Amino acid sequence: MDGDVAVIGITSHATEQLGDVVFVELPTVGQSFSAHDEMAVVESVKAASDVYAPIAGEIVAVNDGIVEAPEKVNEDPAGDAWFVKMKPSDPAAFDKLMDEAAYTAHIADG
Repeated sequence: MDGDVAVIGITSHATEQLGDVVFVELPTVGQSFSAHDEMAVVESVKAASDVYAPIAGEIVAVNDGIVEAPEKVNEDPAGDAWFVKMKPSDPAAFDKLMDEAAYTAHIADG
């Protein structure tokens, strides 16, 4: 969360699994999504994958930089290569998501 806005993207682990990202399709500002809705598409040299909304809310910003240069997703997924910024319908929903430590343990088990 950045103030009252959720910054959403994919993880380094996801980029490693995808390989070189060659295309990103993002929603438009003003679109609303429920949790688990397909929200974006990322294509790599290996596969195309949907990106799902982790929480419900309205898109307030999109990162056009990764549409123009999708390789940035591989270079800085946890930083400048965010996908969207979303105003959550229920800010408390964010607290129910895994933190980085829980996610690291989850992928280690998988």
